[in-house]
Amino acid sequence: MNIKAPTLAPLFRSDAQGELLAQLFLNPERSFTISELARGARTPYASAHREASRIAEMGLATTTKRGQSVEVQARRDTPVFRPLAELLSLTYGPAVVLPNYLAGIPGIEGAYIYGSWAARQTGEPGNAPGDIDLLIVENPSRAEVYKAARLAGSSIEREVNARIVSVDQWKSADSDPFLRKLMQRPLARLDIGNSPKATSPGRNSRVRLDAPPEQRYPVLRHRPTHRERRRCRSGHSRCTGDCGSNSPTG
Repeated sequence: MNIKAPTLAPLFRSDAQGELLAQLFLNPERSFTISELARGARTPYASAHREASRIAEMGLATTTKRGQSVEVQARRDTPVFRPLAELLSLTYGPAVVLPNYLAGIPGIEGAYIYGSWAARQTGEPGNAPGDIDLLIVENPSRAEVYKAARLAGSSIEREVNARIVSVDQWKSADSDPFLRKLMQRPLARLDIGNSPKATSPGRNSRVRLDAPPEQRYPVLRHRPTHRERRRCRSGHSRCTGDCGSNSPTG
């Protein structure tokens, strides 16, 4: 089966590969289970396992068995670590780095990347993204959001332009020319983990204005993979992810 080269970075085999590598190389201080990598890259468990195995076989990451889980961590002591991390930061970095700086800021109900980066992420052809456009929904401290945007921008070497709108504005976007246009274009949701209403980035996340309000302002939980449904940490068979145990085994 032919897989279309990712528009964000055609050097990689697929977006899933790029997103999985970005999780590892832009967070080298921590390890990830295969399930976490699969969830972050929005790819099946088996695909994430194959990619992680290839990365480990190349000597770019270490794997550690902990109970029933396999944890993967990027190696910083390889010659390719820095150039690969820089490439990933410039391409897939915004969706990985921004949540790290936004997490913990109270009052954020939703966070999205829009503009050229979101368009390239969904496969829309065009020039390489420049600045990163960030939309924050709710009423957080503007000073904290702008500081987080500035620090994240320094990390990924791109300017991050943050815009804050209220929930009421977001829900009635059809009455605002800017939001109306924005919601007809690709949006990449960021999982900042501040509340159960935070959502994961969507590969082709477009918000339809003709949808009812609850769909225009989505409140979604992670949809577990087939393997994750089989058993969660609480021992529930075919868990739907709603039991609050957060991480599945694997």
